[in-house]
Amino acid sequence: MSRRARVSPAEAGLPDGGGRRRTPGLRREEVAVLAGVGASWYQWLEQGRDISVSPQVLDAVARVLRLSNTERRHLYTLAGLNPPAPEVAPADRDMCEGLRRLIDTWMPYPAHIMDAYYNCVMYNDAASVVLGMRPENTQNCVIDFFTDPLYRGRSRTWEANARSVVAQFRASCAAADPDDEGFRQVLDQLTGVSEEFTRLWEERDIQDAGQLRKELDHPLVGLLAVESTAMKVPVRPDLTIVLHTPLPEANTAAKLEWLASPEGRRGSMYPVAG
Repeated sequence: MSRRARVSPAEAGLPDGGGRRRTPGLRREEVAVLAGVGASWYQWLEQGRDISVSPQVLDAVARVLRLSNTERRHLYTLAGLNPPAPEVAPADRDMCEGLRRLIDTWMPYPAHIMDAYYNCVMYNDAASVVLGMRPENTQNCVIDFFTDPLYRGRSRTWEANARSVVAQFRASCAAADPDDEGFRQVLDQLTGVSEEFTRLWEERDIQDAGQLRKELDHPLVGLLAVESTAMKVPVRPDLTIVLHTPLPEANTAAKLEWLASPEGRRGSMYPVAG
């Protein structure tokens, strides 16, 4: 009822009929007509009656009531159906400046952001210096994990983490449309160049993204022990923020601070991201 009261007849493409309306917004009968359902059925829906509903009808109601994606998912939950996959609202698509500030503030620790296909959207300077992220890479985190000799040469925990990386990527694929071309392109490229990825992929393990321990041998400071944490931004379900936190060993925090200092930057073997 509260969502119905927000939509005026004019916004719904209906004549207001002139004069005063006792009902703010749309009447139940008007919503029913616009959604293509019976007036009694719609009344029962508002009342929370035990009725049969379908995703198609709920989508029609959500369209008439101009529900946001979050409100539409909530409507599915109220009706006892599995909610549709989250979508990015148009107003939330341009968050690049805020996300850039976030990962730059994480300095001197590595941080990067990737999309649903593991394409790297952006990374901070520390990710370049420590993890070897650089423009000449494929800019896809799972492809570079298996094909970048710089990262693989530095990582002491590569073999221990490889199975988790593949299982997490499979979980992302499983949550998407089976015919999604973006995932298919990544899979085709990886299976064509990496027997290790192909072997792990065929094991069909699935794992949610969370935390991974990473140990790296950096050419300037030696051992670095960090913990990567993958996090989601609810309004941008297509993006994952990966923050690397120094673990309390090997003097990692101090080493990362030195690598971010002017002296450390001068000694870096590879250019940092601009």
